[in-house]
Amino acid sequence: MSTASQDMTGVKMLRIDDIVERAAETVARCNLGSPGSYRRWAEGGEPGVNPYGCADAANILYTIGRFPGEPEERAGWVAALRGLQDPTDGLYRESTHHPVHTTAHCVAALELFDARPERPLSGLHRYLAPDALHSYLGKLEWRSNPWRASHQGAGLYAALVVAGEASPDWEEAYFSWFAGQADPATGLWRRGQVAPVPHNGVATLMPHLAGTFHYLFNHEYARRPLPFPASLVDTCLAVRAEGAFPLARRVGFAEVDWVYCLNRALRQSHHRATACRAALEAFTEEYVGFLRTPEADEGLLDLHQCFGVLCALAELQAALPGMVRTAVPLRLVLDRRPFI
Repeated sequence: MSTASQDMTGVKMLRIDDIVERAAETVARCNLGSPGSYRRWAEGGEPGVNPYGCADAANILYTIGRFPGEPEERAGWVAALRGLQDPTDGLYRESTHHPVHTTAHCVAALELFDARPERPLSGLHRYLAPDALHSYLGKLEWRSNPWRASHQGAGLYAALVVAGEASPDWEEAYFSWFAGQADPATGLWRRGQVAPVPHNGVATLMPHLAGTFHYLFNHEYARRPLPFPASLVDTCLAVRAEGAFPLARRVGFAEVDWVYCLNRALRQSHHRATACRAALEAFTEEYVGFLRTPEADEGLLDLHQCFGVLCALAELQAALPGMVRTAVPLRLVLDRRPFI
């Protein structure tokens, strides 16, 4: 457990520069000798250049304020990311994720360089008709596998919009569908499909919350309102209180899913603000303490999982002014464009 000190104003304070440096070291270890060319794992894992290695090296460096600035170096990064695109359909592929997730992730990384993919995302163009889009969304595994399914439902939007291949009318069709599908009792997507899901031997709403996170960051990017933000606050606090899912005790993305949903729903509702602040502060101390244990070391050597950690810390730094301290303020990539 990490113990926070207090600054002169009485605000709890945790410095996490050591965690930032560990992330920077992982990026350096994963470089394959040229700008933008990265493997994903510093130790073990699949060798060679990897879409998540390349994308997440860029994501991490942006987050910690060490993003490449020289035009020649940036051009190397863009070429490396563009070179991973499948010429047959414009998608990106990697063994651990659905192609829609990998495509959205790489397209979003290119956006950090003010760049787009070299080829159109033609493999996704069949969903540019509103009827096809709504059919696609409706057939996702909302009840049984909402977390994984959200990679596709949110990734489709992020990939096409960030690549500049979706019209305003298509975006309207996307958000109109979601506006009618939120569950009023929990604030989660999708209405009529929300029930505890078995996960690692327990039944929990966390997979639904993690799925909702992916749709929420699309809404935040497009400045669209949440249908039931107060209900989502209640759900986030309940998921944390019940302890069925091991939040703050793993390296990955579940933590940013929870923190982001709670913080952004709080922004839109101001519901239970004192309880939210207390929950976020307690979570931060526990999480930072865990990240300094040997148990976290292996996960932090995976650029993709390491990036998930930094996203959570960046959102916590914004949610708890003055508590999470770094030499350079962290920047959440989701505040620039959708998808992680």
